[in-house]
Amino acid sequence: MTMQAGTEINIAEHLDAEHRPVFERIPQRDLDPNDIEGTVASIRKAGAARLANAQVVLPATVTIEDHVAPGRDGQPDVPVRLYRPQGAATPTAAFYWIHGGGMVGGAVEASDAYCAWIAEALGVLVASVEYRLAPEHRFPAAVEDGVAAYRWLIDTGLPARAIAFAGDSAGGGLAVATLLSARSAGLPMPGAAVLLSPWLDMEATGETYQSRAAVDPMTQRDKILLMARTYLGRTGDHRDPLASPVHADLAGLPPMLIHVGDHETILDDSRVFAARARAADVSVTVSVFEAMIHHFQVFPDLDATRRSMAEIGAFLREKWR
Repeated sequence: MTMQAGTEINIAEHLDAEHRPVFERIPQRDLDPNDIEGTVASIRKAGAARLANAQVVLPATVTIEDHVAPGRDGQPDVPVRLYRPQGAATPTAAFYWIHGGGMVGGAVEASDAYCAWIAEALGVLVASVEYRLAPEHRFPAAVEDGVAAYRWLIDTGLPARAIAFAGDSAGGGLAVATLLSARSAGLPMPGAAVLLSPWLDMEATGETYQSRAAVDPMTQRDKILLMARTYLGRTGDHRDPLASPVHADLAGLPPMLIHVGDHETILDDSRVFAARARAADVSVTVSVFEAMIHHFQVFPDLDATRRSMAEIGAFLREKWR
């Protein structure tokens, strides 16, 4: 289904009985592509409201610790939150989480439930980085923070091969950018990476930005381009590999698992990236979940979420053996 310019989108009419209640829980916002300040404020306000209204019950077997990773070369220190499962005083593996939010929003607190669940389910340390956001801190500040937190995690004594990178949406793209920057800095590569609905192309060139527009309630192309401009600035290079990893030399990156919904406009980001990764001899598995929307894993009551989490667990356990 391809959307023509000026077509009014009625997403609800394309959803089945399972997904319609999910759509109704997504905050709907008017987007003005010419009002960066107003749009960023709206995204952050909506995120804060969701966090304030969330009734998060963390597992009693997981403890949370807040730490600071030292910045380098004049960069500020970077907050890192650890989720430590019972019996993991000396962890043997770690899940390094980079949250989404379009590079302009999101926070570690918003991922508390997810990160604690991963820590408990897999019995591993989870580290979540509080990277700097645009427009106050434009590209490449977030990448620098991602590398600083990864360097700190290695310095705790964990071997790099025992660490798995992970991120959702913009955090998925930032996870890849952090891998690329870490590789350039001479840091060892982690053992694996998990990308959930990753945003990997700041130019939004994929065909699915049109063909999936009618069924995607979250990531329309004008919103993607606005967030890209906010992150990069008006003169920033949208094709810089650390901003758009679809343009990067991907040789030497670790095995990757990508989960994405079939009802996402950014679906082609994953397809194009995976093809280029395979051409660089990187092992990539892509699972496309039928009728699923952007980062559907935030809705734990969906059967697709349970299947996604099970597949992620199996993938990581195999890599950590």
